Amino acid sequence: MLIPSPGFSPGLNRTKHNRALAQNLGIMAYVKNWLHCVWGTKSRVPFLMGAIKKDVIDHIKENAKLKGIYLDMIDGHTQHLHCLISLHPDQALSDVIRLLKGESSHWINKNHITKRKFSWAVEYYAVSVSESHVPRVRNYIRHQEEHHMKRSWEEESDEFIVKYGFDRFPG
Repeated sequence: MLIPSPGFSPGLNRTKHNRALAQNLGIMAYVKNWLHCVWGTKSRVPFLMGAIKKDVIDHIKENAKLKGIYLDMIDGHTQHLHCLISLHPDQALSDVIRLLKGESSHWINKNHITKRKFSWAVEYYAVSVSESHVPRVRNYIRHQEEHHMKRSWEEESDEFIVKYGFDRFPG
């Protein structure tokens, strides 16, 4: 599901609305920052099963919408979530991830969604996605359940680290 930018009115042409908003603010920035982000549960505990996963994802979508975060796609498996985000020019990735992970963890625990205390792992992965690869990333995220019938989260995580060169960075 596509989530419109803050202040977007469904009855108004989006392009005209964005231009009018930008002119009112004295800004004319046309930016698309597509990012494929992945984060897991702390200690890789498989909390995200069945209805729990659906409830958590639905909550993250709603929270993203309320916070003005353009969350294009989200899905995952029992131990992790993938999402495709388009950052606004005034958003920092670390702030967006903190808002999504932190608020959802708080909501899960406050509402006793899991039997044990829930936490997301501290780390997360994020890589930029070119416009031409957005459909492929959407498809990959949409089919996480099927994907993980063939490979584990550990295998996927290790592959992600090597594929994007994260193993070459110090610390």
